Amino acid sequence: MNREIAVAEKLLQINAVNLNLQNPYTWASGWKSPIYCDNRKILSQPHVRNFIKSELTNCVFAEFPEAEVIAGVATAGIPHGALIADLLSLPFIYVRSKPKGHGMGNQIEGEIPVGKKVVVIEDLISTGKSSMQAIEALQAAGATVIGITSIFNYNFDLAKNLFEEQKIKVVSLSNYNALIQLALDKNIVSIQDMDTLKKWRENPSAWG
Repeated sequence: MNREIAVAEKLLQINAVNLNLQNPYTWASGWKSPIYCDNRKILSQPHVRNFIKSELTNCVFAEFPEAEVIAGVATAGIPHGALIADLLSLPFIYVRSKPKGHGMGNQIEGEIPVGKKVVVIEDLISTGKSSMQAIEALQAAGATVIGITSIFNYNFDLAKNLFEEQKIKVVSLSNYNALIQLALDKNIVSIQDMDTLKKWRENPSAWG
């Protein structure tokens, strides 16, 4: 079993991913979606948490061996990033979506990694906008962002094009294509459902 399928299977096992074509979910963006991914549930499942921690760490070690700092994206990327940094014995920081409105007004928490090579950790990538906000904040602070690693990736062209334009390497443990194929193999969805799921991913903003 390859990594993409193995991770997708774990997410389905703990109901971190839910598929509902009859009653679509509404994302914060307002998009209607037949899928909802809540990777926070991983943290409550020790066996799955350890598995994901190991896979993410192996991914960073293999794909970004020059990494000097691990940065989690607030909020869901923070715990996973901290676990990886601990295993790799690397410094850890995290990046807010915007500077705090009080105190020091920090957007980056921890020691600013000026001149250091940073790997960003996300729990999932959808449009890629929140990831790019974090990357831009790190770059503005003087860090060199060498890539981003996530647990799950929706494989939207919007995100792919965004990262390619900025020359940011992205490596995800699993993705939408692997997940819906596994769901079909397990009879969670039908062939007819697969057509709908594929059409949604092609144009999610207009679907539903």
